[in-house]
Amino acid sequence: MKGNNRLTYGRTSVYNLNYHIIWGTKYRNKVLKGNVEIELKQSLNRIALKYGFSIPHMEIGKDDHIHLLVSAPPKLSVTNIVRWLKGISAKELFEKCPELQQSYWKKKDRHLWSPSYYVESIGTTNEKAVKKYIDEQKVKQVRLDDTESN
Repeated sequence: MKGNNRLTYGRTSVYNLNYHIIWGTKYRNKVLKGNVEIELKQSLNRIALKYGFSIPHMEIGKDDHIHLLVSAPPKLSVTNIVRWLKGISAKELFEKCPELQQSYWKKKDRHLWSPSYYVESIGTTNEKAVKKYIDEQKVKQVRLDDTESN
C-alpha cells in the first residue's frame, strides 16, 4: 500500500477519493473562452487550494461547460466542493471579466452557472480513462468546430 502514489495520507486516514464533476453555463452561453477561460481555471485552482482539495485535470467543452477531476479528502462533501467552485468562481469572473456583461446583462441576481451539475465517483480502474476524456475536450471541440464550418 505504501508504494501506491494515488493514496493520500491524512492525519487520521488514508484515502483516494476522486470525482468527475461537470457543470455548464446558464442558457448554455458559449462564454468560457479567451480571458474568461484563463480566469476561470485560475479561480478554480485558487478555490481548491483554499479549501483543501485538488483539481489534477480540468478542461472546457464547447465553450459552455467544464469538466473537472477533483481529488478531495473524506471530510469534504461533494455538495460543498461544487458550491464553492461554482459560487466563488462566478463572483470572481463577473468582477474580472466585463465581457460577461454582454451575455449576462442583469446587474442583480445574475447567474453564470446553470443550477445543476453532474458528479461521478472515480475508482482507480477508470481514473485514467476519465483523465483522457477530460484532456480531449478541447480536441473534440476543435473537431466539432471544423465540421460545423463545412
